[in-house]
Amino acid sequence: MTGTPVDRNLPIWTSETDGSGGETNDAEPTTAAVGPKPTQAKRSPLRNLLEWVVVVGGALAVALVIRAFLFQTFWIPSPSMTTTLMVNDRVIVNKMSYRLHDVRRGDIVVFHRPKTDQVGTSQVNDLIKRVIGLEGERVSILDGGVRIDGKPLSEPYTHGLETIDQGCSTGEMKALFTDEGYQVPPGHVFVLGDNRVNSGDGRCFGPVDEDLIVGRAFFKIWPPGRIGGV
Repeated sequence: MTGTPVDRNLPIWTSETDGSGGETNDAEPTTAAVGPKPTQAKRSPLRNLLEWVVVVGGALAVALVIRAFLFQTFWIPSPSMTTTLMVNDRVIVNKMSYRLHDVRRGDIVVFHRPKTDQVGTSQVNDLIKRVIGLEGERVSILDGGVRIDGKPLSEPYTHGLETIDQGCSTGEMKALFTDEGYQVPPGHVFVLGDNRVNSGDGRCFGPVDEDLIVGRAFFKIWPPGRIGGV
């Protein structure tokens, strides 16, 4: 019996053929036809302008929020706080301080000018002084020094500058210069400038309502040679 010869031109089916006589390419990576890159659509000038408006507007909004609720800078125009703060110093004021804790003795605060201030410059809306007396305390100024509830107050920040006597004090504020002293009413603080011989302060306009306090000065940002804490 004669077998059928194998035609050498016919493909032999193997795992590498697809059954139609050609080799499969399943295991071979395919390369897509490379064409020209798509061109990016040009951004219109109007769109660029709108984006800048959004960015600038957002930055301004953030700045306004910071100024209104968090921090604000103030310029020092007078020598009333010398040498702690000098004329032309610029300070940062923390507006959140007294939402987190009570006013403390020794704090340097910025506050709106009290209506009772008849001595200072009317064009100045905000003042900066140091908190000396807290609500309920009796403040007296005797022998050139300050006493709180009859006890002498240590004040190294005055650098030996003399504390003046009655000066501009009138009415009930004359009690400051008696042994009994002046009692700070509830919700108020008593403030003085560090430069006692050249400061219109609580001796003139009396206690400051805590609602008038803008915030606590805590850092000097100008001039460069005086940058640092207050």
